[in-house]
Amino acid sequence: MNIQLHDPQEALFVDEAVEYDAVLIVSFGGPEGRDEVIPFLENVLRGRNVPRERMIEVAEHYMHFGGVSPINEQTRALIAALKTELDARGLDLPIYWGNRNWHPLLEDTIRQMRDDGIKRALAFFTSAYSSYSGCRQYREDIAKARAAVGEDAPVIDRIRMYYNHPGFIEPNIEHLRAALAQIPPESEAKARVIFTAHSLPLSMAQSCAYVAQLQEAAQLVAQGAGITDYDIVYQSRSGPSHQLWLEPDILDHLDELHKASVQDVVILPLGFISDHMEVLYDLDTEALQLAEHLGMNLVRAATVGTHPRFIEMIRELIIERMEVQPNRPYLGQLGPVHDICPADCCLSGRPTNTHYQRPSSGGKA
Repeated sequence: MNIQLHDPQEALFVDEAVEYDAVLIVSFGGPEGRDEVIPFLENVLRGRNVPRERMIEVAEHYMHFGGVSPINEQTRALIAALKTELDARGLDLPIYWGNRNWHPLLEDTIRQMRDDGIKRALAFFTSAYSSYSGCRQYREDIAKARAAVGEDAPVIDRIRMYYNHPGFIEPNIEHLRAALAQIPPESEAKARVIFTAHSLPLSMAQSCAYVAQLQEAAQLVAQGAGITDYDIVYQSRSGPSHQLWLEPDILDHLDELHKASVQDVVILPLGFISDHMEVLYDLDTEALQLAEHLGMNLVRAATVGTHPRFIEMIRELIIERMEVQPNRPYLGQLGPVHDICPADCCLSGRPTNTHYQRPSSGGKA
């Protein structure tokens, strides 16, 4: 693959060395018991126009797994792997963890960081793509948490989004190849490759580069795996039925492939970095059950998880923000995502949306 490097003169990039004394992993969060499911979902859906019956339906997805979301344990595994990587490279940076929707909550974590004497930290979001819910909302969450902690809260900058970083693309290529190898040799040439990502409301998708980034990542992974024909579909929509979301849905698409006599399907959840609930339920449960009903052979490729190259990428992105005029590796044509988000970046698409304001203390998050 041809790795390209960013022109450091472009705006919205930080080209001076910045000293950091911690790393903050920012994730979605999830319940870890049946009694936590409804309070967790109420946090997730607060302020959103999602019917109560839809929330109860999603709650049943969690109850199917004992009320335990795998995302927290996966985040712990990522943190442990990253700590090992940083220690091995002599980077003495403590790692903190704060969630948007469930414990450990961002406000509590940032308060602990303040009490520990942390002054400036780099935040890594467990989302590879630019969108309101995948980036801007996390920045808003950080700003609210810092405001709640007070003026002595640490400054928190954001690591750039990494959908086209070699450390994200290369593990996905490896996992796609491994999944294709599970297709019978006589059927592999006709197997259909499908990349999935979380659906977004169209109004939100039109305010960000999410679709373009997903298309770029899919093309890079397919090319690396020697695939020329593939589909990009969406999953896990949660809004009211009258609201327009990105399509096609994975289940509808499987129906269409069945009508076209496709027998073997490989699904790679390229929009996600770990096998959390939306992967385990929407793909490993619903999509698999539908495929079996239709008589189709479905193989689901792994997400990047704690793949060594992915963990190495996080370390590289940390160092990138600590160097003068760093090289910013990327693949494809779109270039690296900015370090600093402009004011109109990744708006929610809601009519009542207000502009995000950066913290007055100088944080760029």
